[in-house]
Amino acid sequence: MKLNEIRDNEGAHKKRMRVGRGPGSGKGKTAGRGVKGQKSRSGVAIGGFEGGQMPLYMRMPKRGFNNPLALKLAEVNLWRLQDAIDAKKLDIKGEIKGDALVAAGVIRRVKDGVRILGTGEIKSKLNLVVWSASAGAVKAIEAAGGTVVQERIASEAKAAARLEKRNAAKGKAPPAKAPRGDANKISARTTRTAARNAK
Repeated sequence: MKLNEIRDNEGAHKKRMRVGRGPGSGKGKTAGRGVKGQKSRSGVAIGGFEGGQMPLYMRMPKRGFNNPLALKLAEVNLWRLQDAIDAKKLDIKGEIKGDALVAAGVIRRVKDGVRILGTGEIKSKLNLVVWSASAGAVKAIEAAGGTVVQERIASEAKAAARLEKRNAAKGKAPPAKAPRGDANKISARTTRTAARNAK
């Protein structure tokens, strides 16, 4: 066999149909598009049109909401931290931030911040500086003698201070709100139930 004799097996490569090349080809004149009308043109997306009836994708109820401004956080459970400490990959002497967790292989990347979750057990004393942490995780870390600094709390406090300053400049006085998780805060549902029972 010579180089000029090398070719595909019979039927391995099929030539595409060349349309609009005359009536003898079988795909001449209208090139397989039929005659006139919207569908004979290019760039038509007519699949969702139901003759004027409300289309199915518009009849279906809308559920959920995707917040485009939501932060993407790297979530870490307590057991993952303890495994890294046991393997001596994580240095617990100083403050532990997102970069230290990436270097230890606990997370792949920091993203918009790190959130600590409470699954698992922590035995070592840790001083964490993270974006946020669940209440269970904070309780477990503090029980082991560690601390958790949540950057989210400081960020929310700054935002509230900015809003208060802006309202003061405009002469607005925002109504006093009960802090989140306040025991004295009564929900509207509880108020309605109490009023109904009083009748």
